[in-house]
Amino acid sequence: MTVHNLYLFDRNGVCLHYSEWHRKKQAGIPKEEEFKLMYGMLFSIRSFVSKMSPLDIRYKLHYYETPTGIKVVMNTDLGVGPIRDVLHHIYSALYVELVVKNPLCPLGQTVQSELFRSRLDSYVRSLPFFSARAG
Repeated sequence: MTVHNLYLFDRNGVCLHYSEWHRKKQAGIPKEEEFKLMYGMLFSIRSFVSKMSPLDIRYKLHYYETPTGIKVVMNTDLGVGPIRDVLHHIYSALYVELVVKNPLCPLGQTVQSELFRSRLDSYVRSLPFFSARAG
């Protein structure tokens, strides 16, 4: 089992942060375009998500949305179970504590905090389903 990547979007679709670990295939387009496509897909999928089946895909998309409109998206392989608590921790213990409460981090813009990036990376690497050998 492994983690492929993670997106953090605000309510307006701005990609606040992106990380990848064991991503085997690249989209072949600029990252900014990929972010727009991912957010557009999330926006569209929201209306019929109950009809979607993860059996037709080779990865699992985990999605967490806060009341303030922040969206945390993590893609994993199919063997990873529910991770709502993991996504909530990324939002509340990392994003809120290290970005929202930091007066040097302007909200609504790409996260520039090296502390946030390093703590996020350490946290994801510590997850029981993270595999350093994947990819």
